[in-house]
Amino acid sequence: MANLWGSKKDNDDGEAAAGSARNSEDHEQAPPDEHTRLLPNRVESTNYLSPDDPAVSPYNLWSVRIVRYLTIFLTLVTFVWWVIQLVSVFVTPPGFHTRASGFFAFSYASVTLANLLFSLIFFAIPSKAVRILSIVMGGLLLIDTVLLLSVEKTRREEGWVGIVSILWAFLIAVWVLATDRLVLWGKNEEEERLTGRAETRRTLGEWTAVLLSTLAMAILSIVLLLTTLTLILRALDAGLAPPGQLYAVDDGKYQLHVYCRGNKTDAKGIKLPTVLLEGDGPVEGGLWPFADNAVKNGSISRYCFVDRPGMAWSDTAPSPSSAGMAVEAVSEALARAGEEGPWVLLSAGVGSIYSRIFSARHGDAVTGLVLVDPFHEDLLYQIGAPGRGFLLWIRGVLSPLGLDRIPGALFKGRTKEDRVWGQSAYQTGKYVFTKLQENLVADSLTKRDVTSSRAIQYKDTPLTVISSGDRVREDDEWEKKQRDLSHLTNRLQHWDIVNKAPHEVWSTLEGREVMEKRLKQMVYI
Repeated sequence: MANLWGSKKDNDDGEAAAGSARNSEDHEQAPPDEHTRLLPNRVESTNYLSPDDPAVSPYNLWSVRIVRYLTIFLTLVTFVWWVIQLVSVFVTPPGFHTRASGFFAFSYASVTLANLLFSLIFFAIPSKAVRILSIVMGGLLLIDTVLLLSVEKTRREEGWVGIVSILWAFLIAVWVLATDRLVLWGKNEEEERLTGRAETRRTLGEWTAVLLSTLAMAILSIVLLLTTLTLILRALDAGLAPPGQLYAVDDGKYQLHVYCRGNKTDAKGIKLPTVLLEGDGPVEGGLWPFADNAVKNGSISRYCFVDRPGMAWSDTAPSPSSAGMAVEAVSEALARAGEEGPWVLLSAGVGSIYSRIFSARHGDAVTGLVLVDPFHEDLLYQIGAPGRGFLLWIRGVLSPLGLDRIPGALFKGRTKEDRVWGQSAYQTGKYVFTKLQENLVADSLTKRDVTSSRAIQYKDTPLTVISSGDRVREDDEWEKKQRDLSHLTNRLQHWDIVNKAPHEVWSTLEGREVMEKRLKQMVYI
């Protein structure tokens, strides 16, 4: 009997052992899940790990690891897009030209890249503050998207590049927020499974990471807030209609603003030359009021101006853009407007470079040149200085923040006119971008253009040079170059040095009187 009982017991033990082996084999062959891949499930665990054990990590979960790999992939894609935007400032790839500055698209690409990088650096350390700031960023980006798409002018200026940049920034902000939530879930899940409870304490290193990630997201949120305010200003400025008409040039890539006023003939029906204006910056902020007054008092009969690329209401041109390229665009805009001359060219400062190229290429239509404190081609190295270019690029990168435009609008009463063509026009991204374009090719392509124009300039074109007395007295080199420009043609009529006049000679009464007198002699010759 005992033997039988012993034999039965041995059989039962053998079957139990075999069943346990089968269960163990079945368990080993079962497909792993997120809980069983690296460590046993808490249901089967008999011992919990310390919360400080490196095995307690949200990276144990497949979903967390996959999301991290996807975030790395999105970061690489964003980096490529960021590089394209960076290069576009200097050399515009085909199809990537924006009619604005391109700095807004670059700004959104930079914010997106920074957002992804911070997300990767602090991936395993989620924080409530970061989640709140991510929601704020998403909200601001949504507002920016609505502003950009709802205002026709900003939508046209930024083009598909700007629209894609802002939409991508918004989608990435949503992705980062969702990622943070997933990591928080994974962290709690693994802590409960492996330690018995979700850990609420943080180490000093973790608190430091939370502080740094919060500061980084706060900075990005402030950047987006300032960008949103700048976009609001741009939307308000879009309501300022141009006085003239916009004409598409360069195969429709961008538009230039053309404005004319006055009569083409005198009282006897004799056709008179039209004065074509060109200035240092926007003509509206300098020579326009002077020319308007000259028409009223009869010094001239009619004037026109074309805002060259990037100035006032005109769009920017693709990079690179030399003075010769800008003149070609201006000539095309005048032709499309039906303006054929004859012309008396009135230019000031750097604008004289453009007028001289125009005169050389359209010499048969130019009846006179009036150069007001003109810039000499030998001094173009000053415009093309590398240090100046770097500072212009920095200003351009910061221009979407509106650090000067926003306080000007809030506290100094700056108006739409001030920002589009007046005293604050130099703060806009378009203006900075145009000046950067001038800088990049000033001592190469532009110098070649103006040097060759001097060689083919019609030598019998009447010429008047009006110089700033202040500049001539203070700078011997400037006086020398003014004298050289007085020999631009063989028909110098006058070289006037206006005493106590600054570079903007027309800002003094004597300067205006001299300019009006010389223009009248040119127009009614």
